[in-house]
Amino acid sequence: MATDLAPPPVKAAKVAGHKPDRARTLWRYRWLYLLLIPGLAYFFVFKYVPMRGLQIAFQDFVPFLGYNGSEWVGFKHFVDLFTGPDFNRLMYNTLYLAFLNVIFVFPAPIIVALMLNELRINILKRSVQSLIYIPHFLSWTIVASLTYILFSVDYGVLAGWVHEFLGGQKIDYVAQPDWFRPIIILQTLWKTTGWTTIIYLAALAGVNAELYEAARMDGAGRWRQLWHVTLPAIRPTIVVMAILMSGNLLDMSFEQIWLMTNNLNRGTADVFDTFVYYVGINQGAFSYATAVGLFKGVVGVLLIFGSNWLAKRLGQRGLF
Repeated sequence: MATDLAPPPVKAAKVAGHKPDRARTLWRYRWLYLLLIPGLAYFFVFKYVPMRGLQIAFQDFVPFLGYNGSEWVGFKHFVDLFTGPDFNRLMYNTLYLAFLNVIFVFPAPIIVALMLNELRINILKRSVQSLIYIPHFLSWTIVASLTYILFSVDYGVLAGWVHEFLGGQKIDYVAQPDWFRPIIILQTLWKTTGWTTIIYLAALAGVNAELYEAARMDGAGRWRQLWHVTLPAIRPTIVVMAILMSGNLLDMSFEQIWLMTNNLNRGTADVFDTFVYYVGINQGAFSYATAVGLFKGVVGVLLIFGSNWLAKRLGQRGLF
């Protein structure tokens, strides 16, 4: 009788109750944990240790008196920030740039990755990939210099071509407030799109090829395969990138903004990051600048938790 000769079933409780020896696991993967140490040390030294200085946001900090000797003033600097004349302008400028980033910068690498994924000539695909990665390795100083060379009113090459084509009075694109945000978005697209495309190309490489074959057998064309197979397959990656981007919503690129700011476009260019520099370094208001930075950080944390919660409510996996 087959049932009598079969081995006794393994009790599920025993399998579920078995716990691997943590010490053995640590020893088995010891080299991987050693590789983790430099990263942890970096975050501890440069990210967590400086957090002690956040207390000066609640003090009238005087460097000669130090942390212990400076007077505690509670939320005075936060009240000054929220009721001050600069808060509305800074919030508007920062959110405006963040909105443009969400509309133009966030979907750009997804679109480029999908287009590259459709290329069937391998050498052309690799050549395009290499070319669009290059801007990532250029510093913002070089990007700003190229922008001035191309768009300056005196010697800008592209500005000269536009003037010859359209006629009329020459436009100083790098000085006009109306052109500040379009230039910032163009710079960001040029510098970051190619590098971010790597993440989506990696996600596309993991899509099961049998899904495409099944879709073709059902008569689906390229667009239907893209809509019903490719995009759902990379949706978790898009959600994770969206959550990470939400945490940096108020975090503009300081170096980029600062390099493109001048006296003519200062009203449009001022964001929280540059304001912290001007107030904290140039004017020596360390406590007030720290309060501004702390406010920005708290908003970023709340946005990450909020977007992660929203992603889970919508049926996605979320970040944590």
